[in-house]
Amino acid sequence: MTTTQSAPSGTRTTAIDPSAGAARRMRRPALVAGTGLLAMAVLAPAANFGVIQRLVTPGDATRTAGHILASAGLFRLAIAAFAAVVILDIVVAWALLKFFEPVHKALATLAAGLRISYAVIFAVAIGQLMGVLPLLSNARHLTPLSISHRQAEALLKIQDFQDIWKVSLIVFGLYLVLLGYLACRSGYVPRLLGVLLVIAGGGYLIDSIAGLLSTSYTASVSSFTFIGEALFMLWLLLKGRKVALTA
Repeated sequence: MTTTQSAPSGTRTTAIDPSAGAARRMRRPALVAGTGLLAMAVLAPAANFGVIQRLVTPGDATRTAGHILASAGLFRLAIAAFAAVVILDIVVAWALLKFFEPVHKALATLAAGLRISYAVIFAVAIGQLMGVLPLLSNARHLTPLSISHRQAEALLKIQDFQDIWKVSLIVFGLYLVLLGYLACRSGYVPRLLGVLLVIAGGGYLIDSIAGLLSTSYTASVSSFTFIGEALFMLWLLLKGRKVALTA
């Protein structure tokens, strides 16, 4: 049965048959996961919306190339931010595995595997971006036709990055659905958060699959359903670190 006690420090700790040793074990993965998610919530949008989407003009390879060459340092920082997100995804996968192991070890392991698979596919997508600047920077002594060809190839690499990322988000959506199920079953994560995580996963699945099937798809369901991810991150940082389970 879940009980609530006052810890020696004066904080209130949610506990299931409280154990100080167990409390410390739950605190660490909750803090690591929450902090990692917070860092990713800053890095990924800054790199994508703040840099990539601002520099890229869909369908215009020449203009895109000009913008990228004029902001080459910023473009490299965006790639570095994406690479950091991949590393953080793996760290968060480990932390949430530890956090949800008491619920169902096999399902928690499967969820961690899905998040790591997402990170690996996303890393492949980032590899496409890494090939853009070499194509554009080494085109100074080429003919106008060759330069035009390289610019088109660079834009194609950016499109490949976006398409591969959409594929990875299908895996990520499945991961969130499973994570939400674990949260609902846990007894120590609010059930509403679990439901919202499932909905968030569904949003990614709809956007990614529809985007791959139709180039005219412009809706963004996940821009509304992501609230479950945000609330779960805050809960981990504020409440999840206070969860204590029997060792």
